[in-house]
Amino acid sequence: MRRLANSLLILAALATLAPSAQAQAGRALQLEDYYALNSISAPRLSPDGRWVAYTVSARVEEDNSTDVVTWIVQGDGSGNPARVQHNSQDVSEPSWADGMLRFEDEAGDHWLLDPNRLDDAATRAPDEELEGVLSPDGRWRAIVRDIPRPVPPAPNLTDFEQRHADRFEGVQFDWYPFVRDGQEFPVPDRSAAAPGEIFLEPVDGSEQAVQLTQLGLRPDNVSWSPDGRMILFTADPNVFSELLYAQTDVFTVDVSGNLTRLTEDEFTYSGVRFSPDGDWISYIRSFGTDYIIDRKLEHGGPRDLYVRPVAGGGQVNLTADFDLDAGTPRWAPDGDHMYFSTGIGGATHLFRVSPEGRAVEQVTTGLRRIQGLSIDEDFERMAYTVGHFDRPPEIWTADIDGNNERQLTSVHSEFLTEVSPSGWERVLYESYDGTPIEGFLLYPHGYTEGAAAEYPLIVVNHGGPHSASGYGFNFKNQFFAANGYFVFLPNFRSSTGYGDDFKWGTWGAWGTNDGEDALAGVDYLIDEYPIDISRVGSTGHSYGGILTNWLITRYPDRFRAAVSGAGASNWTSNYAHSDVARTKELEFMGRPWEPQAQEIMIRQSAYLNSGGVKAATLFVHGEVDYRVPLEGAIQLYTSLKKQGVPAELIVYDGQAHGIRGHWNNVHRMMNELRWWEEYLKPVRPRLTSDR
Repeated sequence: MRRLANSLLILAALATLAPSAQAQAGRALQLEDYYALNSISAPRLSPDGRWVAYTVSARVEEDNSTDVVTWIVQGDGSGNPARVQHNSQDVSEPSWADGMLRFEDEAGDHWLLDPNRLDDAATRAPDEELEGVLSPDGRWRAIVRDIPRPVPPAPNLTDFEQRHADRFEGVQFDWYPFVRDGQEFPVPDRSAAAPGEIFLEPVDGSEQAVQLTQLGLRPDNVSWSPDGRMILFTADPNVFSELLYAQTDVFTVDVSGNLTRLTEDEFTYSGVRFSPDGDWISYIRSFGTDYIIDRKLEHGGPRDLYVRPVAGGGQVNLTADFDLDAGTPRWAPDGDHMYFSTGIGGATHLFRVSPEGRAVEQVTTGLRRIQGLSIDEDFERMAYTVGHFDRPPEIWTADIDGNNERQLTSVHSEFLTEVSPSGWERVLYESYDGTPIEGFLLYPHGYTEGAAAEYPLIVVNHGGPHSASGYGFNFKNQFFAANGYFVFLPNFRSSTGYGDDFKWGTWGAWGTNDGEDALAGVDYLIDEYPIDISRVGSTGHSYGGILTNWLITRYPDRFRAAVSGAGASNWTSNYAHSDVARTKELEFMGRPWEPQAQEIMIRQSAYLNSGGVKAATLFVHGEVDYRVPLEGAIQLYTSLKKQGVPAELIVYDGQAHGIRGHWNNVHRMMNELRWWEEYLKPVRPRLTSDR
C-alpha cells in the first residue's frame, strides 16, 4: 500500500481559521422547522453554460409527501430565478436536450421549452427516448439486449402433489445470495438471470440488428469511440456466480464484431471513457473483493485513475502519488485534463490531472463540500452546490479553474433570517497512539466562550465505515445543538479523505482503533470546553450505530446514554443475515467457521462482550433492514434489559436500512431528543474553573 504521512499533510492543506462561538441573533431551530426548511437539488447547467436549472423540494406534513418546484436562473447571476410551470402546474426532472429545457409534468409526459422564452408554450418531447447509445454520426445505436435462457421443464407432479404445491404460502429457494436491502425477500436467483449482448441497430430501421458480442455476460457502461469504429464497455465474468464477487473487466468490440478483452487481472474497473481524440481509454481501477480474499491481504487497495493507449501499450497510473480515492473522471474537450471530485478530509473538492502523467491539481478549495457538479460542454463554466455546517446548501457557479465564483440562489435566506443555526468549529487532535484526527464540533445554541455551565456532549459517528463526516447542514445534528448539546463528529480511522493507510486502519478490528479515536476526541473536548464528563452520549446510523454499540460495551463507564441506529452487535449472525457478507470476509479476515475470522468476530461483537454495559440505550431500526439486520439490535437490547439497563427499541414498519419518510424522520428525532433529555440533561452550573 502507498503510505502517507499524508493524513497530516491533508489536514495541513485544509487548515484555515474555523468559525468561533459568537452570539446568535435568531431563534434556535425547532422540530417544526423540519417542514419549513426546503431542499435544493443538484444544478443542471445548460450545454452553453448560460442557464442553470434546479428544483426546490418542500416537505408536506399532511400526507407525508414532497412538493417539487423547478426553477431556472441565468448562469452569470443576472436576473432573478424563474419558476417553470406547464399549464399553470409545477414540473419536475429538469434536464437539457439540444439547448432546450426538458421537464416532466404531473402526468409523466415530457416537454421542451426555450429557456429564453419561458412564457411560450412548451412543445411535446418525443414520447420514447431512443434506447441504447447513439454513434457519433447518429446513424447507429449500440444497445444491450437480453438473450432469454431456455425455460426449465416444470416438475412432474401428481395431481395430489400439485394441489399441495398450489396451496403453499411462503417462499422456497435454493440460491445465494437471497437478500438485498430495499428489495423483496428473497431476491431473484442471479444465476438464472438472462445474459445480455451488445447489438448494433440502425436508427432509421433500414437494416436488421447485428449482434456484436457473444460473451454470455451483461455488458455495461457502453460508449462509442469518437470515430464511431469501436465500442468500449465493461462486463463482470462473475455476474452469474453464487460464490464469486463482482470483478468488472474492460472490453472493446469494433463494428465488425472483433472483440478485445483489455483486462483480466482480478482488479475491478469502472468509469471507462474514450479520450476526445480517441487515442486513450481512461478508467478507475481498484482491488477486487476476491483479489483481497484470495491473497489474505490485511488491507484494501487504492482507487486509482489509469489511462492506456488505444493503439496498444501499457497502462499508466495517473494518481499513483495521490493518496485519495479518485472519483469517476470526465475528459475536457481538448483532452488536456480529466476532472474528478473526491473527499479531502471533511471537504469535497474538484481535481484535475493530465493524461501526460503530471501531478494531480486541486481546482476548488476551502472548508466546504462541492457537490452535484455540472459542467458545460466546452468546459468553461461549472455549477454546483456548496455545503456548510451552519447553513443549508445553495447553488454556485464558477469558471472551470474555480475563479469568478458566484452564488446563484438564496433559497434559504428567509429561513435563516428567523432561525440561527448553531456555530461550529473544526477540531484537530491526536488519538491515544499519536494518530492525527480531524473532527467537527457544533456548539449548543447560544453558547459563548467562557460559559458558566457545563453541557452534555453527543458523539455522532458516521456510517460506512469508509465514509466521512464533513461540511454540510444536518437538520438532526443542528436540532440537538439547538436544545443545548455539544455535538461532536469525529473522522476516526476508517474514514475516507485521509489516505489509504488511514482508511484501512481498522482492518481486522472494527471498533478498536476507531473507537479509541472517538474517545480520544471526547477527552480532548472535555479538556477544552465546558463539557460534563458524566453526561456523554454516543449515536450514529449503520456503522455509526455499530460503533456506538461497541463504545458503550467496551467503555461502559464513559457513556451515560446512547442512540444506536441500524447497528450490528453480533458478527457471527450478521454474516448470514446481511446482504454484505463480503465486508466480513474482507475486514474480519474470513468466515465465522474459520478460526482467525471466528476469533475476530467474537472479539469485536458488542453483544458477545456486553457484560457490565451501563449506558441507557435507544435502539432504532427498520423492520426489513437487510444491510444491518434487525437481529443485531434485538440481541443487544435483550442484553441490556437482562442486566437491568434502561433500553427501548423502535422498529419502523416496512423500512429498509435507510429509514425514510418525513413522518418517520420527525418521529425518530423527537424520540431521540426525548432520550437525550431524560438521560443526559439537565445542564449543571459550572461551580469552578477546575474540573
